[in-house]
Amino acid sequence: MRLDLAVSQAFGLSRRTAREAVRAGRVDVDGITADEPGGNVGQDAKITLSPGRPARYRVRSRLCVLAEDADFLIVDKPAGLLTVPTAGQEKDTLLARALDYLHHRFGRRPTAFVVHRLDRDTSGTVVFARTRSVLHFLQELFRRHAIEREYIAIVEGNPSESGRFSTALVTDRGDSRRGVARAGEPGKRAVTRYRVVERLAGASLVSVELETGRTHQIRIHFASAGHPVLGDRVYRGRNAPPPPALAPRQMLHARRLGFPHPRTGGAVRAESPLPADFLDVLARLRAKRKAPRKGPGR
Repeated sequence: MRLDLAVSQAFGLSRRTAREAVRAGRVDVDGITADEPGGNVGQDAKITLSPGRPARYRVRSRLCVLAEDADFLIVDKPAGLLTVPTAGQEKDTLLARALDYLHHRFGRRPTAFVVHRLDRDTSGTVVFARTRSVLHFLQELFRRHAIEREYIAIVEGNPSESGRFSTALVTDRGDSRRGVARAGEPGKRAVTRYRVVERLAGASLVSVELETGRTHQIRIHFASAGHPVLGDRVYRGRNAPPPPALAPRQMLHARRLGFPHPRTGGAVRAESPLPADFLDVLARLRAKRKAPRKGPGR
C-alpha cells in the first residue's frame, strides 16, 4: 500500500494532508522517518505520526503534486500555464515549478525530464521523469500508446452516446492551423475514443481516451465532427452559431494518468480533480438544462 494512503487510513486524514505530513518528515515507518508519499509499506509496518514535529523541508505550494517517488513526479497543471518554455523563454512554466519544488524539497540540484506536454489552456495530470532511464521508459510507453490517459471535456451539441474518430491529421490545413487531412493528402493517423457522461443544455460532458497522441488531437476531432470543445477559439468554426455558454478557455481537462511502475511493475495512477473554472461552466449548463421552459404567451 502507498504510504500516504496508509497514513490517511490510519489517522483519519485526507490524502492531501497525509501527503504533506509525509513530505514534512512527520511520519515514521518502523521507527525510521519516511518522506516519500508514494513509497510502499507492508501491512505489518508500524506507522507513527508526529504532527508537532518541525517540518524537515520547506516545500513551496505553487505546484500541486498528485504522486511522486524517486522515479517520477506527477503534478496537476493549471490552465494558462505552459508546460515548458517556448522561444520566448518564459520563466514561469510547469517544468520550472517542478524543478523549484524538487530543489526546496531535497535541498540539492534537481532533475526533472519532460515526458509529454499539455496545451497552455488544457489543465490536468502531467508526469515528469526524475532520471534519464525512467524518461526513456515512459517515452517508450507513450510511443506504444501503453499509457492510461483519460480526458474530460465539454463539447458543443449532442454527439452519439459513444464513438471513435480515426482520421489522419496534418500540421497545416491551408490556414496555418492543424486539421484533418483531405482525401489523398498524407497525414499522421490519429484515433480518439469517447463516451458521453452527461447531457447538458446545448452541450455534452464526455470522457475521452486516446489511442494516439497527436498535437491538438481531441480538439481537432471534435471540431471536425461538428462538436467543438466549448471555449476553443482556434478550431471552432467562425460561422458557427453562438455557444451554449461562455467559457474562459477550452473546457478540456486531463483527468487521469496511469502506467506500470518503472521498477516494480505495479500500477501507478493519479487523478486530477476538475478545476474551478470547469466546474463553474458545468454548473451553469446544468442549471440551464433544469430551468423550466417558458410556454407561449409567458
